[in-house]
Amino acid sequence: MGGSTRYIWSLFKKDLLLEVRQQYTFYGVLLYVASTIFVLYLSMGEPEGAVWKGLFWMIQLFICVNAVAKSFLQEGRGRLLYFYSIAGARDFILSKLLFNALLMLLMSLVSLFLFTLMLGNPLAHPISFLLLSGLGGVSLSLVFTFLAAIAARAQQSAALMAILGFPLIIPQLMLLNKASTIAFEDVVQGGLGSMLALIAGLDLMIVALAIILFPFLWKD
Repeated sequence: MGGSTRYIWSLFKKDLLLEVRQQYTFYGVLLYVASTIFVLYLSMGEPEGAVWKGLFWMIQLFICVNAVAKSFLQEGRGRLLYFYSIAGARDFILSKLLFNALLMLLMSLVSLFLFTLMLGNPLAHPISFLLLSGLGGVSLSLVFTFLAAIAARAQQSAALMAILGFPLIIPQLMLLNKASTIAFEDVVQGGLGSMLALIAGLDLMIVALAIILFPFLWKD
């Protein structure tokens, strides 16, 4: 267990150092988020709560596709063979899941800040939505990391991600949208805890599927 943790941490640091040195992914996504929200501000001003919420999760989805889904596409065959020789498949996929989850968590907080700065703050319970946006960003990153791991082994990777991602991501977005509605209501409503638990359960299921299935792709 200790050796596995060491490999996961080493692979995580590798991705972190590459991101710090290159920085094109982070600043590219940051430019995309800021410019998109600014265009929305010029077009709509400060929209009502329902529109604000829908735009937020739509932006989160596109952020995840741009920031997370490319994580496996930048790994060449020779580099993967090297990682195969020094670490196990489970260590590799867990390090990717961890790094992308933290990256998407940061992007979610940045996008939430820019949304409230430019498009106003219609939230009745900002703390609840802050927790939900962070959990939602992590959930989206786990799904797309898992899909990117599968698609990277295929020839038509982009098409495969679209085909596999649609039935997986739509129920999750619907659940996040329904849960976030509570944060916009003035009257305190129940059910948020159960929805958060359901989202966390889906995240654990994605992690378990990645740990079980990725070793078979790794050996291919």
